[in-house]
Amino acid sequence: MNHNSPVSHRPSPPQELLPGVFLPHPGPPTSEERLHAVLLYARRPPGPGPVPQQAPRPVEDGAVLPYEEAMITGLAALALHQLPSAPPLRSLDRIDVLVPRTRRLRSTGCARIVRSAALPRPQQIAGVHVAPVPRALADAVERLTDGGTVRRLLTEAVREGHCEPAAIVRELEQARLLDRPHVVDAVESLLAEGRAVAEDRLFQLVREFGLPDPVWNVDLRLPGGPHLCGVDAFWPDQSVAVQLDMRAAPEDEWSEYVRRREHLEQLGITVVHLTPAKLRGALDQQATVVRTALMAAADRDPAAYVVVLPR
Repeated sequence: MNHNSPVSHRPSPPQELLPGVFLPHPGPPTSEERLHAVLLYARRPPGPGPVPQQAPRPVEDGAVLPYEEAMITGLAALALHQLPSAPPLRSLDRIDVLVPRTRRLRSTGCARIVRSAALPRPQQIAGVHVAPVPRALADAVERLTDGGTVRRLLTEAVREGHCEPAAIVRELEQARLLDRPHVVDAVESLLAEGRAVAEDRLFQLVREFGLPDPVWNVDLRLPGGPHLCGVDAFWPDQSVAVQLDMRAAPEDEWSEYVRRREHLEQLGITVVHLTPAKLRGALDQQATVVRTALMAAADRDPAAYVVVLPR
């Protein structure tokens, strides 16, 4: 007997993981294979007729993905974005996949179809198209009923630097989720978290770039007159104020905010608006903006006298 002769085995038939998507080996699929299988299923050509046999496979970073507009969303996307509170992919019975509203697909097996008239630009993570964090959060929150879980996911997205609160609030509003009490509570925590993160970055800006110390978080009033506005930082000698532009307030509150800002400027107080996104991505440029406003104070007419009170 030739012990070196090859042993012949009958190949195992491929198992159909989803309609038209086949796994080329026996046993359960890996998390990566499930992701690709869901996207391949969402890529199915419309209309009747046989569907080509396809097997889930990894895709090299930077490669063009054959999934058209389909992208992973919901909890699976949050796991790929590595939010700490997102469940691991292996624990998810179903993976949400976002497709155009016009696609004729049904949820089946491990694929849950989420339709949308307007799809965001996907990000590529681990070789698959993934919805950006704000959209993935909205699709996840749609199916979550536990307020604690929703609150943790929203605040982690901001704390981990994935996005700003305003982007999340916009997606939740478009998904018509802001009428759910547990979502409203989570949004309040989100806005508080977003402001705290932005304030920390503003402190960092003043400290790291050698700006003079302002007075922090104060109210400005006219002597014997009404309250003007609350500001996050104020330099009395230069009449320069910084306000964090959170852009998540209701429209009526935002209109009042703009009115008060214009009133300050009419009194000769320079108001510098800094967004959380700019503080996160371009701290040095924002420091230059504030420094320029402080240096320009010497060339301006004196501002009206205002009373500065703790906020």
